[in-house]
Amino acid sequence: MVSRHRVWKSCCLGGLWWFHSCKCERPKDKEPKTTHECIRVLVIFAIFAFTFIWLYVTLILGNDIHNFNEYIFRSAGLWVDWSLVLVIVTAVLLTYCSFLLLTSLCLTLCGQPVILHIIHKVLLTLCFVLVTLGIVFLDLKWKEEWDAVSISLQMTSPFLHIGAVVGVSAFAWVVAGYYWGTSSKVFKWIILTVFAILLVALYISPLFISSPCILESSKLPSKPKIYGHRGAPMLAPENTMMSFDKLVAVGADVFETDVMVSLDGIPFLMHDSTLQRTTNVKNVFPNQEKENSSNFTWSDLQQLNAGEWFLQKNPFHTLGSLSEPDIQEVKKQKIPSLENLLNAAEKHNISVLFDLRQPPDGHPFNETYVNVTLTTILNSKIRPELVLWLPDEERNLVIVEAPGFRQIYGRKKEENETLDFVNLSYKNLTVSEVRSYRNDNISVNFYVVNKPWLFSHAWCAGVTSVTTNACQLLQAMQRPCWVLVSNILDNLSQL
Repeated sequence: MVSRHRVWKSCCLGGLWWFHSCKCERPKDKEPKTTHECIRVLVIFAIFAFTFIWLYVTLILGNDIHNFNEYIFRSAGLWVDWSLVLVIVTAVLLTYCSFLLLTSLCLTLCGQPVILHIIHKVLLTLCFVLVTLGIVFLDLKWKEEWDAVSISLQMTSPFLHIGAVVGVSAFAWVVAGYYWGTSSKVFKWIILTVFAILLVALYISPLFISSPCILESSKLPSKPKIYGHRGAPMLAPENTMMSFDKLVAVGADVFETDVMVSLDGIPFLMHDSTLQRTTNVKNVFPNQEKENSSNFTWSDLQQLNAGEWFLQKNPFHTLGSLSEPDIQEVKKQKIPSLENLLNAAEKHNISVLFDLRQPPDGHPFNETYVNVTLTTILNSKIRPELVLWLPDEERNLVIVEAPGFRQIYGRKKEENETLDFVNLSYKNLTVSEVRSYRNDNISVNFYVVNKPWLFSHAWCAGVTSVTTNACQLLQAMQRPCWVLVSNILDNLSQL
């Protein structure tokens, strides 16, 4: 039995040794640790940690990645869900680094030297280079996402800290092995000093953890209202009447949309400056696919299909949740007029919030598009209190002509200024600013909030509402992802 155990152990060690060094023969006796060997393990650990951090960043990017997908499509005409690409590539890199680190630790604990074949050195270098390129690209092209990462740490740092404690505690065995195995006194002191600093930093870090969800349960603010970003775009094509119907069905409060004015003066719903992404304009008007969306007459726009792209691109990977009748309904979608939306909103008591796009130069309504839109609203059946007016253009005129509209401002409050409602990116207001606004009876809407962790952050901060692509997911949440009673954390920090 003992012999069989030794054979099994020898085979395992032989396999690990071969994986690392690509050599069949391995040392039969334990060898003293060397400085170079320790450095190899530390480099593997550092690249593993570096890749793990990048995986975390890519997961956080998932909240805003749809905007990036749209940007790439408008720039290159290519629709790809880059969140899947980023996560899959990073997960493969991290899996390799994890396995290499784990096997290195096993060899170390068994007293075997850690020798890396040139293949592993190349692959580790490749991991480092790819992650570095990702970070550099993010910093150059999408710098504001670092704010999203910073906000996410307010929601994840308690759990990351627990994981770090477990990981460092496990790694301590390896550090101890190198400490006692090396013959260099200088290297021993370096190991001891660095590890001691790491431990001190790790165990005092809870004192610096700050999150809006660390509060008394009784002080948890009311759940934010749900504003559908272009409707319910995970369940139906964006900015269509089906998207409106789905928004009503899930119980959202506001339809957020984008309004343009056609060549013959009809306001309609469309986000992009061209019709390429969300219609079949390439098939119907092949020579005008890159034309500005406002440079089409209403009759031309009505010839386009606004639903088939949703089935072809599956932008949110939600087609599997649609029934067959829903799929057939998607195929029938057309571009809605603003009037159609307003009448439906009045019927279902849904408020409407919209951005207003100015037509291009030379358009017959380039200077009067605000008046055209305002007239359309006033002539519709919708009650004024259901209209949330966001455009800054000619706001004073709108206040005079339609005093019943609720005025929404897409900027921060200036000193000594009186505002009723602000509509801002979740990256633009801190938790303390949100709470200050709410104390001044200023409503705060955050956009675009898609992930439960970010919705939980906004909820605990006290925002009034959020604009989201994930109406059905956030509407179903009854509480934030977590709430930690503040006096418990205070007691823990005093231990």
